[in-house]
Parts: sequence; C-alpha cells; structure tokens
Amino acid sequence: MTDARTPQQTWFITGSSRGFGRALVEAALEAGDRVAATARRPAQLAEFVERYGDRVLPLALDVTDAEAARTAIERAAQHFGRIDVVVNNAGYANVSPIETTDDADFRAQFETNFWGVYNVSKAAIPQLRAQGGGLVIQFSSVGGRVGGSPGIASYQAAKFAVDGFSRVLAVETAPFGIRVMVVEPSGFATDWAGSSMTVADISADYESTVGAMNSRMRQTGSRPAGDPRRAAEIIVRTARRPDAPTHLLVGVNAVDMSIAYSEAQLAEAHRWETVSRSADFAEPFPAAFPAELPA
Repeated sequence: MTDARTPQQTWFITGSSRGFGRALVEAALEAGDRVAATARRPAQLAEFVERYGDRVLPLALDVTDAEAARTAIERAAQHFGRIDVVVNNAGYANVSPIETTDDADFRAQFETNFWGVYNVSKAAIPQLRAQGGGLVIQFSSVGGRVGGSPGIASYQAAKFAVDGFSRVLAVETAPFGIRVMVVEPSGFATDWAGSSMTVADISADYESTVGAMNSRMRQTGSRPAGDPRRAAEIIVRTARRPDAPTHLLVGVNAVDMSIAYSEAQLAEAHRWETVSRSADFAEPFPAAFPAELPA
C-alpha cells in the first residue's frame, strides 16, 4: 500500500484486458494506486472493479481512434483529478513474410502499434503539461532495439518507430516536467504469441526463416521465460523513481541481446570510422577501406 514515502499515483493504461496491460493494472492497484484501465471491451475489466472499487475506472478505447483517445484521457483526468503515468501497452503482431504479407493487415498492425501510441501520447500531453508533469511509458520490445525477427516486420517496424517518436517526445516535453520511458521486454508468458496472433500460410521458401521463428515463438511446448507479474511490479516500482531510465529492458534475453547488439554496432562503427569520416570536406580523402572479412 502507499505511504508518505510512496504517494498514490494515477495510471492510464491501454490494452488492459490481457497480457502486460492486465498485469500492470493489478500491480498498480496492489501498490495502492488508482487506474484508468482501457480496453476495446471494458466489461472484461469487471473483476478489478469488484476487487478494488472506485480506485479503478474501466474505459472503452480503440487506440486507433484519435478522438476516442482524447475523450478517454479527459474522462480519466476528470474522474481522478490528474494522471501521473500513461502506459501505451496496446499492440499485437501477426506472422507472415514481407513478400506475401497482406498490405491491409500490415497497415492495420501499424495503426495499432504505432499510431495508437501516437494518438494516446498526443492526447495526454495537454493534461500532463497542465498539471506540471508525469511519466509516459511506451511498450516496445527488445526487437524494437535489435530488430531482425523474420515474420513480424510490421510489428517490429512499428516498435522502431515508437522508439524514435518517444525520443523526440521526451526532448520536446522535458521542460514541462514530462518524462518518457520505453519498456523493451523479451519473451513473456502472455497471450502475445497465442490467440492474439494470426499466422499466415508460410511457403517452403520461408520455412527456414519465418517458419523457424514461428516455431520458436509458438510451438516449442515450453512457455516463455518472462513472468509478466514480476515485470509489472518492476515497472510500477520504477515509475515511482525520479531517475527512471529512458529505456527499461525486462527479461534475460532482452538484456543479453541488447548488450551483444550494442557491442557489435560499436565495433562496426569503429571498423569503418576512417571511411565514414572521409565523407566530410575537411577530412582526408580517399580513405583506406578496412580489409574484407570472409563471406
């Protein structure tokens, strides 16, 4: 529960009916906070109202609807008086190779995974600015940092876009006391790769890439390593800190993959440094290229 050292916070969480969103709603309420929990079908949140009463406000929200996002933010702020933490969690992924992906499906995923984040973040800025600050938490993925997961190009491209958008959002709104934290999980035991995911027919040409990735995500017979309840508690505790990181990795694979990726990027930048610098007028040109590596 809250005390003098941990003042009660008010959360606004999208995609609250399942997965990370649901775990976050419960973790915030267990911490003594208040939550505006949004979902396409808010009736799915009835159990929280029964358990926590007026500390939870279920709201209907399709994040792809910008006007609905503004209305939901306004209703939450009017009901609770303020919003301290906005969580953009709603999202999903379908599996198919880029070559054979249905264009409408690719766009529909992007509408939720990126434009949903844009809509809610933009709607929240006036409220957070007027009250003197707050925290915006954007759910990304370790794939939104390292990339390269075959079969989920729309989802992963959207997560990269969320990161770029969030970096600009953080700089623009910092003078208003608004902070931004991007959460980058690895595999967790949620429904993300279950009934929420549609898998298109995968041809033999893509069996070694998209097919193999699909098997790892859905057909291994073992659940992902990450515990969403633990992650939710970590996020709730982190949100209380004035020094919350700009990017929060959650899960062993997220940490290992990110460190390996960053080290490889740095090594590549150093290897090509002289060539890269030589493109500027003031630098020596031409520059010696690094020796070719074996194919």
